[in-house]
Amino acid sequence: MAKNKPRNRSRHTHYKVPEPGTSPGSYAIDENALKPIITLHKYNTKSYEKEELKNINNIDKLTANKDFFYWFDIKGLADPGIFETLFKELNISRLVLEDITSSYQRPKLDEYDADEYVFSVSRHLYINEEGDLINEQISFVLTTKCLITFQENYEDCFNPVRKRLEIGKGNIRIGGASYLMYAMMDAIVDNYFSLLNYWGEELDAIEDRLFDNPDRRIMYDTQGIKRSLITIRKVAWPERDKLNDIIRSDSNLISDLTKTYMKDAYDHCIQIIDFIESLKEIASANIDMNLSITSNRMNEIMKVLTIISSIFIPLTFIAGIYGMNFSREDPVTGKILKDNMPELYAEHGYFYTWLVMLLIAIVQIIYFWRRGWFK
Repeated sequence: MAKNKPRNRSRHTHYKVPEPGTSPGSYAIDENALKPIITLHKYNTKSYEKEELKNINNIDKLTANKDFFYWFDIKGLADPGIFETLFKELNISRLVLEDITSSYQRPKLDEYDADEYVFSVSRHLYINEEGDLINEQISFVLTTKCLITFQENYEDCFNPVRKRLEIGKGNIRIGGASYLMYAMMDAIVDNYFSLLNYWGEELDAIEDRLFDNPDRRIMYDTQGIKRSLITIRKVAWPERDKLNDIIRSDSNLISDLTKTYMKDAYDHCIQIIDFIESLKEIASANIDMNLSITSNRMNEIMKVLTIISSIFIPLTFIAGIYGMNFSREDPVTGKILKDNMPELYAEHGYFYTWLVMLLIAIVQIIYFWRRGWFK
């Protein structure tokens, strides 16, 4: 790691956006988008099946059995054929397809065509191996029996949900597609807690470093955490509003069971926002404390230098006076020169001058000590 490089950084992602004036619904796929990996999860209360797909053509046939629920897990957005299939076979609005490929969307909920489908966006945050905070968009398309998720990267953020689906315990198999969507959103929100706990421990460690051995890296590390907290705050606030919209939604695609559990995720989101504000205050306090400690150290240094200067100023004054060499007597003619130094050729003058200077320094040191300047 480079010297003075902050330990916690928010990596800025450059998104591909449509040209100004482009017709609404025109989606643009980033040239760096990953090749899609499509996994179909088929389940009901009694069974669970998983299948890798090359595409989602003929999606009606893939979901023909009404006794099952379906989850299409799509990682990577490089194939435009996927979006054309959604448009033609499921009548998904091109505005939704634009939002899926434009991966800078804020968390939100959109209901389309009465109870045909619901579109939602969440933001998945995680720290990669390089220590960068990655802000990834997760898109959801919910129909009666089917949930389609879209991820930009191959990061397996829904592994706990998939394991619950495989085991079949709890409500995940009986709650329908909307409950599965809740489980994923809840996993995303709970991951915010993990990040905040991590940054909280980092801030505690930084506070210990402030008292033990403050240095300028403390400022860089604290500022990096603060930027990350701002990033998660920008995500958590609209996520809270989105969860509230789901709870209040009249769509028949979202079951009452799902809405009940969404209230729990909503409460978690409020706790996260409070947690963020607390950590931001701690981060700001650490920065202020670091500046205060640095300022105090500078003041101590300046005080020592001031004491040294105060001691040597009168000594320098005396040395300067007797360094002028204005003799009392002309060494050639022997003439007495009025108003010149009578001490220049005095016996033991060098010793007496040192003695006077030493006494002045001792008196000053005693005075500064009694004033408490050496504490």
